[in-house]
Amino acid sequence: MRHNSIKNTRINGEVQKELSKIISYEIKDPRIAEMTSVTSVDVTPDLKECKVYISVLGDDKAKQDTIAGLKSATGYIRRQLAAGINLRNTPELTFHLDESIEYAINMSKKIDDVMGEINNKDE
Repeated sequence: MRHNSIKNTRINGEVQKELSKIISYEIKDPRIAEMTSVTSVDVTPDLKECKVYISVLGDDKAKQDTIAGLKSATGYIRRQLAAGINLRNTPELTFHLDESIEYAINMSKKIDDVMGEINNKDE
């Protein structure tokens, strides 16, 4: 099976949906920020490993605490994933911080600032 096959893409989507539900509604760890979202998931074609990219709205301490909370709850999350999705193997989960949303917001603010300066200069 190719890495980016239709089947693998579908599995990635299903795993992402299920992990989002588990993290949002089932984990009660106070270290995990309320504004945590699963931005993407990359399951290997053999279903052995899964990289989970997490976006956290908050400061650096909230981000680090959320990753630590998710890592400590990995066993529980994996069991819930196995119960929610019928896969041949339940992949090992590794959590990674995804700061692409924060980067995009920051760039958008910079563009707005520059456009505001240009518009004020023209007036």
